[in-house]
Amino acid sequence: MKTLIKIALVLLVTFAIYSCKETKEDKVITPTEFVFTKEGTLILTKADGSHIQKIDIEFAEDDYERETGLMHRSSMQPLQGMLFILDEERVQNFHMKNTLIPLDLIYIDSNKKVVAFAENAKPLDLTSLSSQVPAKYVLEINGGLAEEWIIEIGDTVEWTKD
Repeated sequence: MKTLIKIALVLLVTFAIYSCKETKEDKVITPTEFVFTKEGTLILTKADGSHIQKIDIEFAEDDYERETGLMHRSSMQPLQGMLFILDEERVQNFHMKNTLIPLDLIYIDSNKKVVAFAENAKPLDLTSLSSQVPAKYVLEINGGLAEEWIIEIGDTVEWTKD
């Protein structure tokens, strides 16, 4: 009788293992396409009050959005960006993990003044990009635009949500 029970258990376990096993044909991995969704408008202004640029922005306001940022995106239009709204004003450190496009990071203090830059950050690079000074917000735009638009420390930003 013990032998029959052992055989039955072995058969039952074997059946359970093989019936739950997935085949390669069963697995379908669909990559998520990250697309820009306009959530607001941001205006960059020179310290003397003259206009620099107006862009559409997405907001990164919660932990998930801040951790994901612009990762996995193959492109971004020139007049688009992402504004990170951080929990506290302090030295900020970003990196380009899973970020496929070069970016300019513009560090902004709680008074909405530009305080530092990390220009042309290299895609997929894990090097820490430190603000070196306290910042409350970080604006990410396509690499090279900070220089093209002549954004400087002391310039200001304002934004509205749609």
